[in-house]
Amino acid sequence: MSVRSALTAAGAALVEGFEPAAPAAVHAVAQLEPVGTYTLTAGRLWSLVAVLLGLAGVVVGGLALARPTGRVGSGPRRGWAVAALVAGLSGAVAGGLVVAAAEGGPGTGYGSVGGVVALAVGLIAVVLGGLVLARSSRAV
Repeated sequence: MSVRSALTAAGAALVEGFEPAAPAAVHAVAQLEPVGTYTLTAGRLWSLVAVLLGLAGVVVGGLALARPTGRVGSGPRRGWAVAALVAGLSGAVAGGLVVAAAEGGPGTGYGSVGGVVALAVGLIAVVLGGLVLARSSRAV
């Protein structure tokens, strides 16, 4: 919960009286407690999904880069490169959105560390996919 929401709940308690708004104020204070280390929050889940997308892009891009180029049939290699580009870009965008939506820093449960890792891994996958596409266009 953001500070703005907590202040709004406290203001509502002062304006409307203490008895009707007391449960809302207690609820606002209860959400300010720290999140456990192993608690899977929504931000951590989305950053995990973004990291997995980026990691899949790195694996596919690495496999496509390691495949030998032949004179004929560079089509499957191009397909793998496009898959690495798509997965890497998806992971990087999702990681960037997680970081942009995070209201706190590391350890707050918003997934900001995972979002930064997803951003980095996704960009690596995009670079690998771009290298494979550049090499496959020169081989043709």
